[in-house]
Amino acid sequence: MPEYEFTDVYVPRGITRTDTTRLLTDHAEYGHWELDRLVRLPDGSRRVRLRRRIIRQLRATW
Repeated sequence: MPEYEFTDVYVPRGITRTDTTRLLTDHAEYGHWELDRLVRLPDGSRRVRLRRRIIRQLRATW
């Protein structure tokens, strides 16, 4: 089963949908994050949880 690390991003209410999409696209493209959960809060802000897979290096024993 793969292991993931998570980060939370808070997007305030005044940020447009286009700017939010650009922000999340940058995280995905340059940080290798993917969307795990997006919650729109009653005040109009968004709480986004991103995840990326942890790749473990196996130690070679010769």
